[in-house]
Amino acid sequence: MKNLITIFLLWPFLINLTSLSAQDTTLLCRGYYQTEEEAVEQLKRLASTYQTREEWLNRAEMIRKGILYGAELKTLPEKCQLNIIRNNKRTCDGYSVENIAFECLPGFFVTGNLYLPSDPGGSIPGILCPHGHWRDPEEYGRIRGDMQKRCAALARMGCAVFTYDMIGYGESVQCSHDHPKVLKLQIWNSIRALDFLYSLPGIDTTRIAVTGASGGGTQTFLLTAVDQRVKLAIPVVQISAHFFGGCVCESGMPIHKSYHHETNNVEIAALAAPRPMLIISDGEDWTKNTPEVEFPYIKNVYKLLEAERNVENLHLEDEGHDYGLSKRIGAYQFIAKYFELDMNRICNENREIDESFVSVFSRRDLEVFDENQRALLSSETPENPLEQFFK
Repeated sequence: MKNLITIFLLWPFLINLTSLSAQDTTLLCRGYYQTEEEAVEQLKRLASTYQTREEWLNRAEMIRKGILYGAELKTLPEKCQLNIIRNNKRTCDGYSVENIAFECLPGFFVTGNLYLPSDPGGSIPGILCPHGHWRDPEEYGRIRGDMQKRCAALARMGCAVFTYDMIGYGESVQCSHDHPKVLKLQIWNSIRALDFLYSLPGIDTTRIAVTGASGGGTQTFLLTAVDQRVKLAIPVVQISAHFFGGCVCESGMPIHKSYHHETNNVEIAALAAPRPMLIISDGEDWTKNTPEVEFPYIKNVYKLLEAERNVENLHLEDEGHDYGLSKRIGAYQFIAKYFELDMNRICNENREIDESFVSVFSRRDLEVFDENQRALLSSETPENPLEQFFK
C-alpha cells in the first residue's frame, strides 16, 4: 500500500519530467538565482515536505530522478568499450603518473592522468578528481600544481587517482564547454570515469571516492547523487543554497526544477547520505554561510538516516575559493579515516603533512595526444560521435 501511495504522489512529477529539455529556460536555476534570505526560506519550505526517514528517501528519489530527467539521462546510453589508451608513465617518489584516454561514447574521448602508488600492497581505493573552471590554457584543471599535489599525495597514501578534463578544457576538444547540453555529457563522462576506475586491476570497489573544488565540487555532488558506486564524497567550496553554479555544465539544464518539483544544490548534496561526506567551505565565496545554513540542513538528513557522524564540515573562514593546502589536508585526513590509509606516507619527520615529494609536470608532459591527433579529434567529421547523444 505504501508503495502505491508513493507512486500516486510522484506520478504527476514523473509524467511531466518527460517534457523537460535544455531549452526550457523558465525552469533553469542559474548562478545567483536567489538571495541569501530567499535561500533560507526555500530550505525551510523544502524541509517541511518530510519529517521521517521514509519521507526523505521518497524525496531523495524524486530529486535523483529530477537530475536524470532534467539532464536528459532518463535512459542512460549503452556503454561502449572503453578502449583505454595509456602512455608516458613516469615513476616518481612513492607514486607513478601516466597519461590516459578512453572512449565514453564511440569516438568521443575522456582525457586525463592516472596516479598510482608505487607499492600498492593489496587492493586499493579509487578516487576521481574532477576540476573546476580556469581559463588559462597552461594552468587549468588537471595541470594545476595544486591538483598534481593532491593526486600524488593520495596515490602515495595508497589510492588509484584519476583526474580528467572537463568538457572543452585541455585535451577535451571534441565539444565546446558552452554547448547548451554540456551538463548531460559531463555527467556521462564522470559515470564512465567510474567505469574506468572499476576496470583497473586491484581496485577495492567498496572504497570509491570523488572530490573536486568549484565546478569540480558540482561534479562531485552530482555524480554522488546519481551513482551509488561512489562511497565517499568531498565537495569543496561549492555547496550553496543561493548559488546554483555559474557554468552551463552546472546549471545549463533543468535539474533543479520541473513543473512538479523544486530543489537546490544543498538537497542534491544531501543525496550522499548515509555515505561519508566532508563539506569544505570558506569565508570569501558563496559557501560563507555553510556552518549556519547549508550544513545544518544536510546534517539533519544524515540524522534521519542515523548516520549523523558520517558528515562533517571543514569551514575556513579566512580562506577563499580554491583547493589549497589546508583544504587538501582536511581531505587527506577524512579519506584516511574512512578508507583506513596511512597518513605517515605523506608526513615529514615532524609528523607534518609535506607535499615536497611531488613532481609537478608541464602541460605537455601530461597530455595524451600530440597536436596532430588533437587536430583530428577537434575537426568536424561526417560521423559526429555526439550527434546521437545530444538528440
